[in-house]
Amino acid sequence: MGALSHCDSFSQFDKSKLLKLAKLYKYDFDDSDLIDLEGQLEVFYHSCIKDERFTTLKGISELSRLMTDLRNKIGDEFLNDALFSYVETEALVKVENEKT
Repeated sequence: MGALSHCDSFSQFDKSKLLKLAKLYKYDFDDSDLIDLEGQLEVFYHSCIKDERFTTLKGISELSRLMTDLRNKIGDEFLNDALFSYVETEALVKVENEKT
């Protein structure tokens, strides 16, 4: 799929084509998923063109491996942050507001 090709710094990247493709899978992508996907594709594109690791890829299999590695790292970081926020919220609920 050319719209996701990393060749020439993602020169063929076309968010509208990818969203059109997703609309064909109406059982997999509802309206809110499509809205989320649009933002995620923006982040993907801007992250890829700024990251040197994407400039040396030689094929879609290397892109797949890199994306999997990055996703695993982002997932761990996100989960750690989410857990911290949850614990922090739980502790803050117990704190009484000062009355002036």
